[in-house]
Amino acid sequence: MTKWKIGFLLLVLILVHVSCNEDDNYVPIESAAVVLPEEPFDYVNLDLPSHFTIDVPGQALPTSINGLDNTPIDNPITNEGATLGRVLFYDKLLSANGTIACASCHKQDKGFSDDEVLSVGFDGELTGRHSMTLINSRFYQRGRFFWDERARTLEEQVLEPFQDPVEMGMTLEQVVSSVQERDFYADLFEDAFGASEITSDKISMALAQFVRSIVSHSSKYDEGRDMSNSPGASFPNFSDEENLGKNLFFQTISNGGGACFGCHTTEAFVSANPGPQNNGLDLVTTDLGAGAVLGNSIFEGRFKTTTLRNIELTSPYMHDGRFATLEEVVEHYNSGIQAHPTLSPALMDDSGNPVRLNFTDSEKAALVAFLKTLTDNNVSSEEKWSDPFE
Repeated sequence: MTKWKIGFLLLVLILVHVSCNEDDNYVPIESAAVVLPEEPFDYVNLDLPSHFTIDVPGQALPTSINGLDNTPIDNPITNEGATLGRVLFYDKLLSANGTIACASCHKQDKGFSDDEVLSVGFDGELTGRHSMTLINSRFYQRGRFFWDERARTLEEQVLEPFQDPVEMGMTLEQVVSSVQERDFYADLFEDAFGASEITSDKISMALAQFVRSIVSHSSKYDEGRDMSNSPGASFPNFSDEENLGKNLFFQTISNGGGACFGCHTTEAFVSANPGPQNNGLDLVTTDLGAGAVLGNSIFEGRFKTTTLRNIELTSPYMHDGRFATLEEVVEHYNSGIQAHPTLSPALMDDSGNPVRLNFTDSEKAALVAFLKTLTDNNVSSEEKWSDPFE
């Protein structure tokens, strides 16, 4: 198989019919060139630090990511498959008018989330919820996706934005046809799957491989964790404020902490609980969340818990983007949790009322400082996750 050469592989000029008036006007979409390395990037070897894979003895909650990987046996990550997924992820010509790609709402420098409260679709309409980060998507044992967990697998999830009438406005048949029309895709599919045939299933598998490859494990926190026996130890590379914030994050409420680790568990800071949770944003349901998917009132207002990795970059926060800053998020858990009927038990006190942490201003600032130690600039800058189009 001919290897891809560094530089432009193909310059594609697409003319899209965007106006059906009597002049039969056509508007050219920007030219697209794919730039890929001669040898594919390494997406297979995660090079996870030891604290990701070894549980700390005596801990009530798991610290390792063991058992959380939702990669199916029939779609393991390959370098060639993730390479194809990367190109598909950034290809704007897979939307109805050539203006939106997956990456438009999941921006690398924004923690693969969106800095807009609601994302803008191909025709200027807004999505119904805030764009969720894709970092550490593979470490969610349930394997369900979207805020309301309506997609049973990542392979199912990655195809839905193409078909959403607001987001990308296509059908799967149109997506497949658009991919087939670009000559450079045939060799990419050949490399990834051993055959140049292009199908929606292969598109799904390649995109899922690329998304699962986006794993964060190289932050200031990880540097400190490598120097320590447990996450609860004082990290030598942390400031006093950051160590205080870390203690508040891990300690239980009865011991003066915030028990944040209870919902953002393991070194990947992902949810290891059995499903979507209600974190007390509203007293009255404003979005049914998982309740609309499952048709059961006990799930009303419940949403998937995302990773905290690179949370500094993923503002605004929550499923509706209501909080602009980490300070607002911390204040919510400190004093703003609402007594919704489906409120997570972890956020209730012994009397069944919403928890009030009563942190001081310095403690709240310390918790924010700790959360910023989870920023991994490698994820937000590495070329293998960047836009391959020029």
